[in-house]
Amino acid sequence: MRSILLAAAAALALAGAARAQVPESLPAGPKVTVVAVTQPLPTQPQYTRVDIPVLREAVGQRSGGRIEVQLSTHAERNLSGTELVRLVRSGQTDIGASTLTTLSGDVPILDMVDLAGLAPDIGTAKRIAEAMLPVVNRDLERFGARLMVIYPFPAQVVFCRAPFTSLADLRGRKVRTFGNSLVDFFTALGAQPVSIGFPEVYSALERGVVDCAITGTGSGVAARWPEVTTHVSNLPVSWALAGYMVNIAWWNRLDPQVRAFMEGALREVSEKQWELGAAATRDGLDCAIGKADACRIHSLAGRPMTEVAATAADSAALREILEKTVLPGFVRRCGARCGEVYNQIIAPISGVRAGG
Repeated sequence: MRSILLAAAAALALAGAARAQVPESLPAGPKVTVVAVTQPLPTQPQYTRVDIPVLREAVGQRSGGRIEVQLSTHAERNLSGTELVRLVRSGQTDIGASTLTTLSGDVPILDMVDLAGLAPDIGTAKRIAEAMLPVVNRDLERFGARLMVIYPFPAQVVFCRAPFTSLADLRGRKVRTFGNSLVDFFTALGAQPVSIGFPEVYSALERGVVDCAITGTGSGVAARWPEVTTHVSNLPVSWALAGYMVNIAWWNRLDPQVRAFMEGALREVSEKQWELGAAATRDGLDCAIGKADACRIHSLAGRPMTEVAATAADSAALREILEKTVLPGFVRRCGARCGEVYNQIIAPISGVRAGG
């Protein structure tokens, strides 16, 4: 365990040193073309407000045209998140972004970063992500890839077809979930988790196949869920954390000045994505409830929803289920080492230990 902590500290120190050396521009040299496949859809704010302005436009301008980022989305390349991992590992794509849930099929420890109930606010989510980044890369780099940035989507919250006032009201309801920890969480609530792909959730809600569904505040609004649901919770259950990863062999072959420049660009992407995650969380809720003056990022819902304010009992339930169900379930799936890493790195931030 000492080696893990030392590696994490060393990586953070190196990152700090690199941050101080990032150049504002690049000297003349051979042109570098970077193939990057990032967000699932070209309409997402994470793509239109961050990836395009920074990676596609600013990188080219600031590098004097020396670096060209050929940017596209999963949908434009007809890819799934799982396929994207393989493309990065094989070197067919230089930079790829995908959710940690998707990546965790190969690297189970990634699930630890965004367990249901782990981060009640985005500041806590960011502290955990930054602390875990060098640790998870020890496992991920065995597959020829490295996470450069972890970032959030808007808070993952519950949308329902019928009224509810607290998490306790979800008992017995069929809830669309994704990922192991959310399944554990809603099972512990007494709900019935149902696995449905995001594109099919609208019709499942419309037809009553599920009673509720969880997704990001803005994602639900963008998918027109207010047309088929009436109530939305403002309690963040998780953050659907994602990451930008690079092919290590490609990254190490880059001219050191180009590599430092791209590190700076990816740090800027990180800062803007975290800012967007915070703003888009409240914006998604405001758009859902029909608050036109505060709805600036997403589209205003045609049929305003009712916002369900989190209660003290909800926050307590979130923490209790994390401790008694979600965290033990994760350790069983990932192994004892994962529990040790959690207690060393995350427990001091979350205040909840694995194994009591």
